[in-house]
Amino acid sequence: MHDTLPDTGLQLRSLVTDDGYLKLILKSSPIPEPGDDEVVVRIEATPINPSDQATLIAPADVSTGKTTGSGADTVYTAKLRPGLEGRVKPRIGKPLAAGNEGAGTVVKAGASAAAQALLGKTVAVMDGALYCQYRKVNVMQCLPLNEGTSARDGASCFVNPLTALGMVETMRREGFKALIHTAAASNLGQMLNRVCQKDGIDLVNIVRKPEQVELLKSQGAKYVCNSSDDSFMSDLTRAIEETGAYLAFDATGGGELGSRILTCMEKAALKDVALPGPYGSDTFKQLYIYGSLDLSPTIVHRNFGFSWGINAWLLTPFIAKVGPERAGELRQRVADELHTTFASHYSDEVSLLDVLQADVVAEYSQQATGKKYLINPSR
Repeated sequence: MHDTLPDTGLQLRSLVTDDGYLKLILKSSPIPEPGDDEVVVRIEATPINPSDQATLIAPADVSTGKTTGSGADTVYTAKLRPGLEGRVKPRIGKPLAAGNEGAGTVVKAGASAAAQALLGKTVAVMDGALYCQYRKVNVMQCLPLNEGTSARDGASCFVNPLTALGMVETMRREGFKALIHTAAASNLGQMLNRVCQKDGIDLVNIVRKPEQVELLKSQGAKYVCNSSDDSFMSDLTRAIEETGAYLAFDATGGGELGSRILTCMEKAALKDVALPGPYGSDTFKQLYIYGSLDLSPTIVHRNFGFSWGINAWLLTPFIAKVGPERAGELRQRVADELHTTFASHYSDEVSLLDVLQADVVAEYSQQATGKKYLINPSR
């Protein structure tokens, strides 16, 4: 295997310039030699998740995007979105890698038994810089895929599956019995819906389009609320009353949706309270913001008493908190249910060069339901 490898491989980088542009560029780098407990993986499938887009393309106004050059010299350039100059200032002049997860074949392995055991195997990887053709990682970052599982099938083994399981695990650890999820028609949302159905957990799904309501209901979802409906607040309050869902995970981040959810929680908690005190209900209400689909400021109207919390939630700190043993159990569940509960579906498969084409950028940057892109860097 070692002798048939090229000397170099391409890596995708996102660069913010000091004159107000975002560029996507390709960098050619030598294929590294692994240390004792490391392997080199030929990346054959890696998805474009919303968390990846935050680094890759989110600051750009894609309507201004243009592609120049060809081959390894291809460059995508777009103006920064107005108002984001301060937010991306620390990035100026620093080509950043992206790609949180992926899968491929181990083509080089270090001297340790753990590394040698992976040589030639198809593995899923969680790293942070996987929009590349070859990547060196520690063996602990690899999840060997079950026999017969392709790199495409295993490309989304980590971020969405472990996030869905992490939400349920957080619910249990914090003493809640049901949960609310926004942007619920997403790939992750559909996965969480399957997890909750399998585990017997009430899930309140929040979407913003009628077709998304129908999509989730066709997949067995019992509670689906459309935030665009005039009846949204009453619909959500009723769902919380029935389920006791006082824990919410919000993918949007900006705007007033999180505040509206907390307001409905409070209304549900006070349903049978004849005379509320000055501090509202005693029911603790928790909102976790785990995404930034809306980059506008988070607006909170404090009309939900004093028993509440708003915090951030990210997968990596969660994994560190639960520890390696529990994290390993969650990862094994993903591997065992990869073709059922945690199956991912992709609308398009593109190469590294395709990712820099202006028309392709315009498509994958929309983050539309049913439009999930998979990069195959080996194409």
